[in-house]
Formats: sequence, C-alpha cells, structure tokens
Amino acid sequence: MYPFQQKVNINTRIGPSFSLGNRVKRLVWQFIYLLLFRYSPRPFHTWRKFILTLFGAKIGSNTHIYSSVKIWAPWNIEIGNECGIGDHVQLYAMDKIRIGNRTVVSQESYLCCGTHDFNKQGFPLTTKPITIGSDVWIAARVFVHPGVEIGDGCVVGACSVITNNLKPWHIYTGNPIKEIKKRESL
Repeated sequence: MYPFQQKVNINTRIGPSFSLGNRVKRLVWQFIYLLLFRYSPRPFHTWRKFILTLFGAKIGSNTHIYSSVKIWAPWNIEIGNECGIGDHVQLYAMDKIRIGNRTVVSQESYLCCGTHDFNKQGFPLTTKPITIGSDVWIAARVFVHPGVEIGDGCVVGACSVITNNLKPWHIYTGNPIKEIKKRESL
C-alpha cells in the first residue's frame, strides 16, 4: 500500500495555523493592497510607506518599497532607514522580518518565514523570523529560508539560496551558498 493510500485517522484534526482575527486582518490587507498599494505610481514610496504603517509595519526614513512588492503581513515587517525593496520581492512575513539600515533587497528575491514540519502528520506550519543587518545587498532572485540571520555588510550574489546564517562583512553566492571572500567595511 502506498503512503497516499493509507487510512487517515479522522479523529486527528489539524486546525488553522492562524487565528480568525489574523485571517480577517490579512483579508482586509489584501483588499487595501490591491486597491491602494499594488497599482500606486512607481515614485509614490511615501504613500506606500503610509499604507504599510497603517497596518503596523515599522519603516524608516528614505526607504523605497516598490508597488510590485508582495507582503503577506505588514505588521511583521521592520525596515530601517535608506533601504530599497525592489520590484517583485516577496516578503512572506508569517513571522518577523527585520531589515537594518542602508540595505537593498533586489528584484524577485523571496524572504520566506514559513515552512512545514515534515516529521509530523499533516505537515503543520512552523514559522521563524528573518533578520538582515545593515549595509547588506541581496541581489536578484535570492531565496532566504526561515530563521536565517544575515550579518551587517554582507553581499549575496544573484540566484543564491540562503539556508544558514551569514557572517558579517562577507560576500556569498551560489546554491548551495558559499563564502567567496571577506568584504571591506565601509
């Protein structure tokens, strides 16, 4: 018998991963996102910051978040001063995402705070925060796994996959990611 053909214990119930209040809040956010955020003109960074802060995001001054950025839960986002969050970045903020000052997350990168426990029946959701330091550049199409901490001054090459913490002031690239060399402090 194949695993998918095994009889499931109907007495084992797996409930929703998030409260009703959280799900309603996300529904309201998606509505506002589509109406007021997603199709706002490209240079309207202050407008998008205003909308995000209404939903609990903490965003520093002179930070640019582009209209195509997809944010799962703004109340889990903290972004410092003078940052750039590029086109089509996904901030899958099921847990906290903290980004320091003067950090750039380039286009189509994916910061993912959620995963599933494959060792348990029903693969229950687990979440872990992501922390990115100051003066970091995450190049295009980088995937950041849940629970990762990226030290100050890191540079991460395009299309890299980050599964572990990265030491400050180093350059990394690849899948699996590899340390290339030390970066000079600014």
